[in-house]
Amino acid sequence: MKPTHSHLAWHETLELHELVAAQSNALMKLKKAYPKVKDPILKTIYKQMIDTLTQNIIELLKFYPLAPKTERDDEEEEQRDNISATAAGDLLGLAKSSINNYATALTETATPSLRKVFKKHLNGAIDNHAKIFNYLYERNLYPAYDFNQLLQNDVNVANKALSQQF
Repeated sequence: MKPTHSHLAWHETLELHELVAAQSNALMKLKKAYPKVKDPILKTIYKQMIDTLTQNIIELLKFYPLAPKTERDDEEEEQRDNISATAAGDLLGLAKSSINNYATALTETATPSLRKVFKKHLNGAIDNHAKIFNYLYERNLYPAYDFNQLLQNDVNVANKALSQQF
């Protein structure tokens, strides 16, 4: 049976959000670093990555109008601190990657003493994720409970990344 809905499912919209947010931040970093790269082969690789991420984001943004809509709370949006949001977003991504990496490593570990260390590091990564999430949330830099604003922030950051010169 094929889906007949005129909008994306909630779970796929959240995956879309994660991909656009991560790729937009990566694109901004690559564009900022590009002028500093001196090696011509590496510079070519950077340019290819920039082109790939640019195309990915353009294609993914086309799905945002299909995201499910929620009731909108029309509170005045606070001024967004883009520098802090980007830096904190990097930390949040690092924490997520660490959690995923340690969780995977635990499933491959046979040595009890190494498993114990991996668990300790996993718990530390989870604690760090909570700290950085709370930092972002408390400053209205990650509106996790406002779905519409979360998706609008994605679009804003993606458009900024796409328009950034390099």
